[in-house]
Amino acid sequence: MYIYVNGEIVQANDAKISVFDHGFMYGLGVFETFRIYEGHPFLVDDHFQRLRESIKQLSIHWDYNQVEIIAILRELLEKNNLTNAYVRWNVSAGVGPLGLQVDPYEQPSTIVYVKPLPEILEYSKRGVLLETKRNSPEGTKRLKSHHYLNNIIGKKEIGPDAGVEGIFLTKEGHLAEGIVSNLFWVKNNIVYTPAIETGILNGVTRHFVLTLLDQIGIEYKEGYYSQRELLEADEAFVTNSIQEIVSLRDVDEKTNYNPAMPIATKLRLFYQQLRKQLNSRRELPKKEFS
Repeated sequence: MYIYVNGEIVQANDAKISVFDHGFMYGLGVFETFRIYEGHPFLVDDHFQRLRESIKQLSIHWDYNQVEIIAILRELLEKNNLTNAYVRWNVSAGVGPLGLQVDPYEQPSTIVYVKPLPEILEYSKRGVLLETKRNSPEGTKRLKSHHYLNNIIGKKEIGPDAGVEGIFLTKEGHLAEGIVSNLFWVKNNIVYTPAIETGILNGVTRHFVLTLLDQIGIEYKEGYYSQRELLEADEAFVTNSIQEIVSLRDVDEKTNYNPAMPIATKLRLFYQQLRKQLNSRRELPKKEFS
């Protein structure tokens, strides 16, 4: 596997960063994961808008432009002989002294990983409500950062089965999000999802799905909800940029979801139509979908 490290594309075994990188020492780093479909990085503008907003909060000066980003992705695809790929784009603070630093980071580390994707995606999973509670964001909102211990503890709770998604509650008992996903459910043809103020990550795919719901005329609501509302729903699904839109067959084996999963299926079809062409949710065609 070839990866990109600070201006060079190298074999994975030859990739190196300093042991004094504060992304390693103190978790000061953020990343984006997204998919490339037949050479097209879906919603690439949205991912890098969020990345730039996040690193600004961490006082990391990072100045890659969109032309450079696309050129790196194309070279990585060519070197790895891929046209469809999983991408993780990682920016960490870079080298600093031992101790906490308040000055801006001027030389961050940029690492880009790609790997092939399975040809067949899982479009349904089982849901499990976790005993592990969702931790609060470190700052004013949750970043897609190196601080992943809460997610790892949640994953350990459910084990390695890729066909199961753990669902966090907040310490107050509100529905939050999946271990690696955002959560949605449907009741009486209205889609519900936890509000960002619960402390969840504002996922790029989450935001895209809400924009798509607006476009196709399906009502949605964001707010604070209890697990009872998820268990009594007509259907439920989770989203992320790699797995796309994944229906939940059940949650804790206590649900009676519609097996046709009508709204999730409809959203998935639109998603599949659009994923090879859009750079941003703002490019959604200004028309009614049928």
